[in-house]
This record gives sequence, structure tokens and C-alpha cells, in this order.
Amino acid sequence: MKLWMCCIVITLTVLVQVSSADDKPCVPRRFDQDSVVCVCNSTYCDTIEGIESKQRPSNPIPYWYSYTSSKAGDRLSYKFGGFTTTASSQILFTVANTTNTTIMGFGGAFTDAATMTMKTLSDDARTNLIKSYYSPQGIEYNFGRIPMASCDFSNRIYSYDDHDGDMTLEKFSLVDEDLKYKIPTIKDAMSVSRRKVSLFGSPWSSPYWMKTNNNMTGKGTLKGEVDGDYYKTWANYFVKFLQAYKEQGLELWGLTAQNEPTDGGYTDFSFQCLGWTPQTQAIFIANSLGPALEAAGFGDIKLMILDDNRALIQYWSDIVLKNLEAAKYVSGIAVHWYLDLIIPPSIIDEAYNEFGDDYFFLNTEACEQDLVNLKNSVKLGNWYNGEHYFTDIMQDLKHGIAGWVDWNLALDMNGGPNWANNFADSPIIVNADADEFYKQPMFYAMAHYSKFVEPGSKVVSYESNVSKTSGVDAIFFVRDNGYFTANFVNINEDPLDISIKDPTVYGYVNIEIPARSFVTVTWWSNTEFE
Repeated sequence: MKLWMCCIVITLTVLVQVSSADDKPCVPRRFDQDSVVCVCNSTYCDTIEGIESKQRPSNPIPYWYSYTSSKAGDRLSYKFGGFTTTASSQILFTVANTTNTTIMGFGGAFTDAATMTMKTLSDDARTNLIKSYYSPQGIEYNFGRIPMASCDFSNRIYSYDDHDGDMTLEKFSLVDEDLKYKIPTIKDAMSVSRRKVSLFGSPWSSPYWMKTNNNMTGKGTLKGEVDGDYYKTWANYFVKFLQAYKEQGLELWGLTAQNEPTDGGYTDFSFQCLGWTPQTQAIFIANSLGPALEAAGFGDIKLMILDDNRALIQYWSDIVLKNLEAAKYVSGIAVHWYLDLIIPPSIIDEAYNEFGDDYFFLNTEACEQDLVNLKNSVKLGNWYNGEHYFTDIMQDLKHGIAGWVDWNLALDMNGGPNWANNFADSPIIVNADADEFYKQPMFYAMAHYSKFVEPGSKVVSYESNVSKTSGVDAIFFVRDNGYFTANFVNINEDPLDISIKDPTVYGYVNIEIPARSFVTVTWWSNTEFE
């Protein structure tokens, strides 16, 4: 224990101060929902530097720092205070010394829709949007997902080789959507980031002429035998994609073998898809995709399987990863969030307990939609959507998921563009007519993780006397430098006082978790971990 920790006066006074200084506050605006959005334009956007930029108190006593976002309108509001000698609340969280999952990070997708929508802004407003996600003044995403050619969030259906019968892919080429929109946006994001941005690609469909129904939409698989010519050509399509992006100055970190491989099994599926079973995916990876990547010098690519809802995680992993020839090319298991409200996280535990030592688990897609009326999906200022994001991330990270990648980085006021009219909400909505954009509660839900839970942080165990029905929940993390971060959520309509005990620090953190809020608390610890 540090000497100064032994010398703290027993009557330590709490000091709490609202940050002045460096961070630019949210400019709130209320639409027709229960909370606010933060408005940004070409000349102004709220920023968040993080605790590294804050002036440290001069006293040698242990301090905590907090950031709060709430339905009432707080957006990453900063405070700091001192540890106190007694716990002021009956709700107590005590930090333990066992670490679990190592965090890989957080991010979003550079879809056609997102990058084209950003381009409708003036240059300065677009720059503020990109900085909001990736810069040190923003929430510091470190992942970016790239659709390989078109998906529903495109203006049209296309592949990189729409020339029937081009089995050697001689006419493969990137298109305007890549060259004018996705690639420039990715480069701009990487240029403002101080963190390494890991990019991964995901295919929605092969070219129409490779697919059994001769259509990039609707039910269909690759033509021919699973180990046949079309499967070899499709594997080379991945290689061509990686090579083309590398020629543009972007080296990808990873790939998913197929976006939502079960979609291609549904008759008349409404947007781009390609059907796989775990059995066919295993054979494809073992005999075609894995060898093709390795032969082309991309053997280090982090290849992920599944890329679909958690309901399939145990079944899919059990088949693909027990094919040893396929498994040697696989690094991770990708999941989507769309059935999380009805599929319990225990299904992740089953797969994690069996495969977690050898493969990472990553959430690779999430979005909010009004499934009754898709044209009504954009809900500016809806607090529940933010809570849904925050609590789902918390649940995933508690059960072995190492990171969480959102869907579209930005969409227009209608929740598009989307050629299939499959509109959705997004953490940032762009109003091109006004040359401004709106940061939703979902954006700040992501921020409480992506900004303060750095890649390499570890999930830490804790004990609590709070009941599962209390409406408050928490997750704890630690960095290599000894900083603890705790994220709390309160879904109640009333505030709650809580206390935190770190056995290596004298005293308690006593803090209020406001009604309907997210709170991040961080402090320095002496804990030695198992």
C-alpha cells in the first residue's frame, strides 16, 4: 500500500467539482421524444477529452472522477470527488481481484449509407462528425466494419464483379461507393485517431452469377459442389477485396466469412444475402477461403465465423470449430444483437466456456428499428434506445464478448438511404438541409464504453448487495496502469445513492446515480490481480 494512503486523515472531506475548462458542452435540442439530442454543425460540436486532460487535485488523497449522461439531459457531465471514510448508501459494490475478458474495443460500420450521408454535410461539419467518433476529443472508436460491396444500406445492388462467368475475376474492381465515399471516410477517421483502428470486411452476397437463384437477393447458395469451382472463385473474391483495399492504402485487420449466413435460407429474402450452414461454412473455410488467404499473404487476417444472432453461437461454433482444418484459420466468433431480448446470455457462456480460451467473441452489428413502421425508425432523443444499447453492451461484456461494433455510423433523417426500405436509427442522424447532425442517446451510451474502457482493459469481478430487480446494474474494468473504470446504469425514475469499496484504497466512493442515467466512475487502485 502507498505511504500516502496510510496517512489519510480519518475525517476526510468530500470534494466534488463540476468540470470547467476544456470540454465543449452539448447544445441540446428536444424533438418529440423523452430526451434530447446534441446538435453539431460546421462551427461547433461538443467534445470530451477524458480524465487524462483534467487537472489533478493537488492533495495526495485518492480521488474518483465521474461522467454522467441522463434522460434529464446530462451528456458526459464531469465531476470529481474524494474517497470518504464511511459508506453513505446501503447499496454497496465491492471490487474483487479476479479479471476476466480482455476488451478489444468498440466501433461502427462504414456503410455506403453512412459515408454517403456524411458527404451531404459541409466539409467542416463532416469533419466534426468523424472527430466525434474517432478523435481524442470524441469517443475514440477503434473498430470499423466495411461491407464488401453492396448491402441494404446502399443506394443500389452491386458486386465488385457483375460480369457473368468471370471465374478468374479479371474484371473485379472497386466502385464509386468505395473510392468516393467509404475509403476517404475511413482514411479521415484513421487520420484523427490516436488509437489503432482495426478494420474488418463482411460480405452480404456473392455476385449474382455465382448464386443458385442468379440474384443477389432471395434464397440461394453458391452454385456447384461445396468444394467446387464457384467456392474457389468466391474465396479469391475475398483476396481481391483485401488486395484492392491495400492498394488504396488500407490494410484490413479481419474478415467475417459471411454476414448473417442464415438469411440466404429464406425464400424471397428482401436484400442481399448468401446462404450457409455451419457444415458448408466449415468446408469452405477449410478447403477454399483459408488456403486462399494464406497463399495470398493474408494468413494473419482475423477470420470470424457466424456473424449472426447469439441464438446460433453454440450450434455454429460446435460444428465449424470442431472441423480442425477449418478451425486453424479461424480467430473469432462474431455475433449480432437482434434477438438478445429473448435469447438469454447463458448461451454465450456455453460457447465461451468451450471455445473462449482459443477464440475471441465480438459483437459486430446492432441497430434500433421500428419493426411496426420502418419509416418511423428514427426517434430523435429517445432515451430507451440509449438504455437498450448500454445494457446490451454491459450484458455482452459480462459474458465473454470482447467488444461491441455498432451498425451505421450515421444515417439521414429517414434512417437511410436504404434501397430495400429497411430503415433504421443510428447514434448520429444527419440533417443535410440544415448542415447539422444530431448525437442521439445511443451515441452517449456507446461513449461510456468506447471512451473510458480502452482496448486491453480487463473485466473485473465484484460483489454487490443489490438485487437483480433493483433497476441498477454495473460492470467494472481495470487498465494496465492501475486505473479502474466502473459503468453503472439506473433504469428507475428515481435517483439511487451507491457506495463503492476498493479494498486497496482507504475509504469509499459515494455517488448518486441519477434517474434514468449512465454513470462512469474511474479511480486509481493498488489492486493486485489473479
